[in-house]
Amino acid sequence: MRQYPVGSPASVLAGNTVALVGLFSAKDKQFAATLDAVAASVEAHGGRVVSRHVQRRGVSRGGVAKMAVPFSRRTLLSPGKACEVAQACRAVDVGVAVFVNPLTEHQRAVLGDMFACTVVSAEDLFSPGR
Repeated sequence: MRQYPVGSPASVLAGNTVALVGLFSAKDKQFAATLDAVAASVEAHGGRVVSRHVQRRGVSRGGVAKMAVPFSRRTLLSPGKACEVAQACRAVDVGVAVFVNPLTEHQRAVLGDMFACTVVSAEDLFSPGR
């Protein structure tokens, strides 16, 4: 399993093309604003956002109780969305995929292999200690 070190935002993002990815509850009406805020931070640290990918978790997928739960413990996303994002990342040679959601080390490694790029969480990059 590959490890993806997370350094300062500038060292991870500078000069890289970036895909933004987020899993949002269907109740979250501010998801676009959240993506915009992360995009602004990415660009402020030298990255260039080339795509945005949103997975919505709605009531029709299993009820209100499951809306904040990931589709997959391995990828956070549904299998179809993970494949869609992987194809998009490979098509434009994305250097870094930044997830709005927190990720485990295992998720970073699995997604990094799928997407063929470094995968990080915005939480890791833009936390107050960085």
